[in-house]
Amino acid sequence: MNAPGFHPHVASLPVYVPGRPIEEVARELGLDPAGIVKLASNENPLGPSPKALAAMRDVLGHLHLYPDGSSFQLKRTLARRLHLDPEHLILGNGSNEIIEFVGHAFLRPGDEVVVSQYCFAVYPIVAALFGATLVTVPARGFGADIPAMLRAITPRTRILFLANPNNPTGTLTSREAMSELLAGVPPQVLLVLDEAYVEFLNDPPDCLALIRADTHPNLLLMRTFSKIFGLAGLRIGYGVASPEIVRGLESIRQPFNINAIAQAGALAALEDEEHLSATRANNRLGLDYLHNAFARLELPYVPSHANFVLVRVGDGMRVFQEMQRRGVITRPMGSYGLPEWIRVSVGRPAENHRCVESLREVLSRQFSGT
Repeated sequence: MNAPGFHPHVASLPVYVPGRPIEEVARELGLDPAGIVKLASNENPLGPSPKALAAMRDVLGHLHLYPDGSSFQLKRTLARRLHLDPEHLILGNGSNEIIEFVGHAFLRPGDEVVVSQYCFAVYPIVAALFGATLVTVPARGFGADIPAMLRAITPRTRILFLANPNNPTGTLTSREAMSELLAGVPPQVLLVLDEAYVEFLNDPPDCLALIRADTHPNLLLMRTFSKIFGLAGLRIGYGVASPEIVRGLESIRQPFNINAIAQAGALAALEDEEHLSATRANNRLGLDYLHNAFARLELPYVPSHANFVLVRVGDGMRVFQEMQRRGVITRPMGSYGLPEWIRVSVGRPAENHRCVESLREVLSRQFSGT
């Protein structure tokens, strides 16, 4: 008996492959999970905020009740922090759900989506999901070529995605280039700026000011609690846009998409400036250490503005596998068109050191042929 046929867009859909979980690697290789270092998914090595952990524990006795479907308190606190109105905010089950909302709201078969080479893998997946044509603009020095992206816009373009800093390259679009982009995207094209790593920047561009001033009604900013806030396991992100765009996205959002534990954890994490400061300090030290270590190993790398470093190691998949056998999980970059590269997330100092020593050992064996 034949199974029901998939929609053609689904049948050819690429599959997102995340960083491998510690437990899965331990089972596969017979390793002790406690001895594995995961530097694959750009997570916060300091873990969640202690205040967030306490707040989440307090919710556990009430899990028989549905969460606040509007996330009223979290939205109000987040709006106050960003100097916006709650009507400017939409919450998602991770930023990925916001990207999917955008696809539902704006894309039809035959529309075009403009992205840069080496863009975040979910943008092409969502474009394919809704039958849109992906227009990939070659990168310039691993970063976005903004003039070329603007030239790629046609009357069929509906969305332009740009992550700043970019994942997986860690590159940063300059203020001048960002101004050019904001001025050059026509009003009928939705400009989605993914700022998942913006809190790691010392002097980030203030695109929120454009939302406050209501000068760019076609602008949507995306941010997340998964990275600097250390709440990746909760899956919670948010979008910032004009109330008109937010109302459209809210009509698509499923009820209760943000669970009660996630709401409590995110709300408390917003108030823990000490944890955020400690995370930034650890990241600055870690980036400096990894940059210097890769330079000493004479490995080409892309200087990063986020919490990870892209480094060229030769056979990226082989190096990834050999490091994994030594209990260090990194991220191979073949799926991004970078088969000679791996991406290394910043960990704690001891984790960074172990990663570098593991990489040194793997490369020495690789070059010696043993």
